[in-house]
Amino acid sequence: MDDVDIDGMLHLVGDFGRYQFLLLFLFSIINVLSGFHYFGQTFISVIPEYECNSTSFDEGANGLVEIGACSIKIYSEDHIQETPCTFGWNFTSQYNYISIIQEFNWICGLEWIPALGQSVFFMGSVVGSLIFGVLADKIGRLHCLVASHSLLCIGNMFTVFSKDPISFIMSRFIAGGATDTNFVMMYIIVMEYIRPKMRTLGLNLTIGVFYCLSCMTVPWVAVSLGNWWLFLTVISLPNLLIISFYLYVPESAQWLISKGRTEEAIKCFKEIAKYNRREIPQKSIDSLKQYCEKHVDSGRGKHENLLGLLKTPKLRRKTLILVFKSMVMTLCYDAISRNVNGLGYSPFLVFSITSATILPSCIFILITQDRIGRKALASGALFVSGVFTISSGVFQASMEKPQPMIILALAIIARLSVNVAYNSGAQYAVELIPVVVRGQGVSAIHVAGYAASFFSSQILFLSTIWRPSPDVILGTLLILGAIACLFLPETLNKVLPVTLEDGELFGEGEGIFEFSCFKKPRSISTTELVE
Repeated sequence: MDDVDIDGMLHLVGDFGRYQFLLLFLFSIINVLSGFHYFGQTFISVIPEYECNSTSFDEGANGLVEIGACSIKIYSEDHIQETPCTFGWNFTSQYNYISIIQEFNWICGLEWIPALGQSVFFMGSVVGSLIFGVLADKIGRLHCLVASHSLLCIGNMFTVFSKDPISFIMSRFIAGGATDTNFVMMYIIVMEYIRPKMRTLGLNLTIGVFYCLSCMTVPWVAVSLGNWWLFLTVISLPNLLIISFYLYVPESAQWLISKGRTEEAIKCFKEIAKYNRREIPQKSIDSLKQYCEKHVDSGRGKHENLLGLLKTPKLRRKTLILVFKSMVMTLCYDAISRNVNGLGYSPFLVFSITSATILPSCIFILITQDRIGRKALASGALFVSGVFTISSGVFQASMEKPQPMIILALAIIARLSVNVAYNSGAQYAVELIPVVVRGQGVSAIHVAGYAASFFSSQILFLSTIWRPSPDVILGTLLILGAIACLFLPETLNKVLPVTLEDGELFGEGEGIFEFSCFKKPRSISTTELVE
């Protein structure tokens, strides 16, 4: 009898049963909370229009109060005198929403406080992702999921009660420490309990609907609550409910088996089968044990870490390509998303409109990814996004008088194309990283992407030198990322790596232009390790 592996066990407990629907429902909650957390920082520090309080100069004097100016120009007979705004400012808030900038008057020399807070937020995400990545491979995915959401809530509540710049900046570092981990750990768990033929449908449809919904609604949640601290409180406290996931979400069976805890993994499979009204034959359980002894348990004495991805040449090449691809996608995604600022429209409205592209991009991935393969979609999406980004920059530069509606339309299309590239890359990276270091590997790849996004503002600043330069640079990077993807192996309908040795040999001998869509479909045995 052939050994039953993990994919074969997933087939026995139910390909896409009631329990898988429960996991996707819980994953939808994670999507909403993650979207609120990540983009909530944008709306706590919205900059309103402001002007000096007109009582700051004597009655009868001729004064000019300019919007956005930090002083008042007072005209006398022979000269113009600028007087500081000693009596404060008058704010014009869009939709009467009061941001933290308005409450603490962080303008006119104090703009560095919210800017630094946002930078420190991303610094926290880098540190937090590295720490949680290591912990995920040591104590498990589920513990890190719960811990990250608890840390998120603590950091945001510290922000609510901060009264000075130092406490504000420190609290943003704590909140940032949970970013990415609060989403990725649940993504990994759900992915590992859904068979590949349903994975693209389940994950991308959930992300497309619920992450898109959270991004589109987060500005209006802020508007409806009226001020930044109430908004931050409302989107933070629900994260404590993730503690209840201990009652419904199993630990990753892949991780348990990679640690030699086969009996605990079998217990997880039995619970899922019971929920799906299935029963696992004893001979299949014995066969899984034999498979684990043969393929996994022999190496369980090894304590693998992130450096294992770099020790051997072939696995090192794949890892470095994934890192470069993540840096390109995250940098370009962030820069293109931020490049819609200054259109003359409400930032709340612009953000909602551009966020609406998330669902169409996920539907496109859903339709194409299991037909043309991960490699073709990732490379093709990056290439198309790069060509379009370069073209849009040159087109804008050629317009004598740019029209806001046309620029907004171009921004929407650019955001749509980069969304396809960004979202299609997540599953590809998770599938390529061996299970024994999957938590650390995926976290490190995401950290590299966040680190690269620090340069997005500098790239956008180059538009002051030559207007289309940001689009040309970003487009060139996207095309280079597309070329790099050609050197990665396909993962669709493939036996994926569990150990580092598997990762070294995976996909070797595959040509750079060898795509799944050009191959004849083949049947996949339920005893092959597809996940």
